[in-house]
Amino acid sequence: MADRLHALTPDALVMMDAIARTGSFAAAARELGKVPSALTYSVRQLEEALDVLLFDRSSRQAQLTAAGAELLHGGRRLLQEMDAVANRVRRVACGWEAQLSISVEDLISVPTMFELVQAFYEVRVRDGQGGDQGTPATQLRLGTGVLAGTWEALVTGQADLAIGVGPHHANPGGIELRPLGELTFVYCLAPHHPLAAAEAPLADDQLVHHRAVAVADTAQRLTPLTVNLLPGQDVLTVPSMRAKLEALLRGLGSGFVPEPLARPHLEAGHLVRKETVRGARLVTLHYAWRADRGATGLGRALQWWLAQLESPTTRRALVERHAGSLR
Repeated sequence: MADRLHALTPDALVMMDAIARTGSFAAAARELGKVPSALTYSVRQLEEALDVLLFDRSSRQAQLTAAGAELLHGGRRLLQEMDAVANRVRRVACGWEAQLSISVEDLISVPTMFELVQAFYEVRVRDGQGGDQGTPATQLRLGTGVLAGTWEALVTGQADLAIGVGPHHANPGGIELRPLGELTFVYCLAPHHPLAAAEAPLADDQLVHHRAVAVADTAQRLTPLTVNLLPGQDVLTVPSMRAKLEALLRGLGSGFVPEPLARPHLEAGHLVRKETVRGARLVTLHYAWRADRGATGLGRALQWWLAQLESPTTRRALVERHAGSLR
């Protein structure tokens, strides 16, 4: 096994590639700056280490055997990956994190988030000499949070950046918080729901007799939050706000949803907005990041995302632009 690993060097894979591309040992030797006998010797050593024939000796051309073709195919992939790793290492050395984890509140605009992801992957990284090193080395990891779960991902170190954090979370220190925008929640139900014909505003003693649809808090360690549920009320718990909207459209219950998310369905008549004695809810969302990086400071990937979030247009789109993301 050790002999095989020692034989499969980058130089050996480059040699196999050159022989296959040029069609002969002599042409490959000229390309690599070696004599043909040196390539012949190297191929025999490789064949002995792998215990296979890589070239058909009965042919005057450098004809690969099936085993040789498989080695060439896998070898080319390995060479490409090795080159990619080398490029990523160089870019990480220039300050780009190996990975950036972002916790995204379920209420945030999905199209806008992926527009930002696309823009990030289109960033061109330059080395110290001005040469193009390709896209950032950073691998993005997106996670979805609900209520306290978005904040929990940040404070427990699972995320480097949280987008859409709600109010009233205790800051343990080392976390920077900035306003993202305000989001209005309106009470919605299907036109065929029993409460659709009821006179507004709806009081709690009316709502308690009808099923509410609620999105489950994703927090595992922090105390999960419960919003606008009444004691004794039947509750259908769903995993996301988009699932909640689907349940409301089917008349399975009622509840508060972000106005921008509900707007196209209200305009189409698929949902009905009802006033309640509690009134509409106005929630201020934030974005937050871990600033306790010590001497290393913030990585360039996190700096890029924070620069995008400084734009009022971007922040507004993340909170409000939901049209076209559903159905």
